[in-house]
Amino acid sequence: MIIDSHQHFWKLDLPFEYGWLHEPQHKPICRDFLPTDLKTHLQATGITKTVFVQTQHNVAENLWVLEMTKDHDFIAGVVGWVDLASASCEEQLSEFLGNPKFVGIRHVTQAEPDDNFIVRPDIIRGLKVLQKHQVPFDLLFFTQHLKHAATLAAELPDLPMVIDHLSKPKIKDQNIYDWSLDLRRAAAFPNIYCKLSGMVTEADWKNWKPADLKPYVETALEAFGPERCMFGSDWPVCELAGSYETVFSTLRELTQTLSTSEQNLIFGETAKRFYRLQV
Repeated sequence: MIIDSHQHFWKLDLPFEYGWLHEPQHKPICRDFLPTDLKTHLQATGITKTVFVQTQHNVAENLWVLEMTKDHDFIAGVVGWVDLASASCEEQLSEFLGNPKFVGIRHVTQAEPDDNFIVRPDIIRGLKVLQKHQVPFDLLFFTQHLKHAATLAAELPDLPMVIDHLSKPKIKDQNIYDWSLDLRRAAAFPNIYCKLSGMVTEADWKNWKPADLKPYVETALEAFGPERCMFGSDWPVCELAGSYETVFSTLRELTQTLSTSEQNLIFGETAKRFYRLQV
């Protein structure tokens, strides 16, 4: 079973905030992307299941995607959103805890004007609610936020967390040193995982090649091991720099020297265990 641990859907006529899609550089993906669009790519690659990851700070998106899982059984899990800063965080979460397809929470931390947002006391309080209910949390960071991963892991040792997109290292500039130090610090904590995703859009969109991604994949695998790394397409955002099929085949190429059991972890088993997918 091959699992894509990180994909999105959006529909522009829904009452959600899609402002970023209307920025000029995002014009190629400023249209609807729905399960029927993704299914074509899954059939082309042999990918069996996927995990949807939130794009909105709005619980209505949780409901929208959970409803779609009823008609599209390849969506094995939904990583949604609740307001971590709210006193009603646990009440919001309770609405979804009984749904086996609801498997995690994410907040778009990278967009917060305060670089220390994720370690604020009110946010830590909300994360402790997730820890209490054993609901995994996706860390959407830029490199300047990655230092907080170790802080969170120490404060919340029983909360499973995964770093999305390797924390968006500066692949286009081939800058690795500071990022790798913070990544290794995070990896020292067993409750932190890493998604091998979102790399092509951090590279040169028009001219990247697999060799540009290789040092970052190797660093993550060395730090976390295949048992804490998982493949994610970041579709349809990836379409800015490469097709779904290209993203998948590139990571296959970059991990081809690993054993079959190690590849199986990266391309399915780690995601299944981390999100407790019922597949």
